[in-house]
Amino acid sequence: MAASFNRVLLIGNLTRDPQLRYTNSGTAVAQLGVAVNRKFRNREDQWQEEVTFVDVECWGRTAENCNEYLSKGRSVFIEGRLKLDQWKDRQTGQNRQKLVVVADRVQFLGGGRGGGGGDPGGGGDPGGSDERRESKAPTQNEDTGTKPDTFDAGDDQVPF
Repeated sequence: MAASFNRVLLIGNLTRDPQLRYTNSGTAVAQLGVAVNRKFRNREDQWQEEVTFVDVECWGRTAENCNEYLSKGRSVFIEGRLKLDQWKDRQTGQNRQKLVVVADRVQFLGGGRGGGGGDPGGGGDPGGSDERRESKAPTQNEDTGTKPDTFDAGDDQVPF
């Protein structure tokens, strides 16, 4: 039997503000809606745009960071895996299912809160550059689950 591989990479814009909730055990879960656009030429050589809407869920500190720093319209890069949610509809009794992306990593792109573009650090090309920048938001150290140490440029000691 062949090995399986479940990996998803998306770049898109949030369709709504993140929706944060907590499980009974206190773990944060955020639901994101992401629109991913694709431009292509049809058979008549005319440009067409196709939009795909994707539901994304984030867990733990990633969920809390998304809730704090992201808002509708913000560009994000998401790396994760596919998961099939299945349930029975309470009203009709029918079996239902939905494919969602469980995010392992969310990278904030573009400008600050509420902005869809630009450079959070100032300068650069705010509109058309292909260069991607990570948000200034604190991120989680994947090995230890802790925030990285911050460095104040005014300190006399060099952190390396």
